[in-house]
Amino acid sequence: MARKTLACLLLIAATAPVAALADDGGSGGSLVKFRGGIGVIPVSSAPGPAPTAATVNRNIVRGVQPPGQIWRIDDLRADVSATGHITVDGRGLLLAGGNGIGTNANQKVFATLICEAAAPFVERSTNLGGVPLEADGDFRIDDDLVPAPTDCASPVLLIRNPAGAWFAAGIVKQ
Repeated sequence: MARKTLACLLLIAATAPVAALADDGGSGGSLVKFRGGIGVIPVSSAPGPAPTAATVNRNIVRGVQPPGQIWRIDDLRADVSATGHITVDGRGLLLAGGNGIGTNANQKVFATLICEAAAPFVERSTNLGGVPLEADGDFRIDDDLVPAPTDCASPVLLIRNPAGAWFAAGIVKQ
């Protein structure tokens, strides 16, 4: 009995690293994964204690402008392979303010991965024409990033519209 248990444990220990490598879907290994998303608030701050401000600081992320209105997202899951292939599943990307609140505003979205912590930033993007949001804000992207990343020390994933504004950001899975 002890020999069978030991044999099973050795088999599990030997195959676990292989199973972990197989998690890439055959696309060259995972470079970075994202689990969860953050919707955009276009203004990050305004100076002074007054209830209104003449100037505001826009919520610019690594050189990418925000839209003019708040957006929210229920969930976002993305996997980027070492070859630059990306799959993104987004849920509930909808306007969170203004007259179109709760709608998808007939938007299309694409994904951009930025790996540099400081300028100059390289925007590695999927098809810039984007995929249409469903009525409930769901979307799926299955594409290649151009240019393909070779390393990604400080990953930021932005979900953007064809005009270039970012609507949501992914949360890196540690």
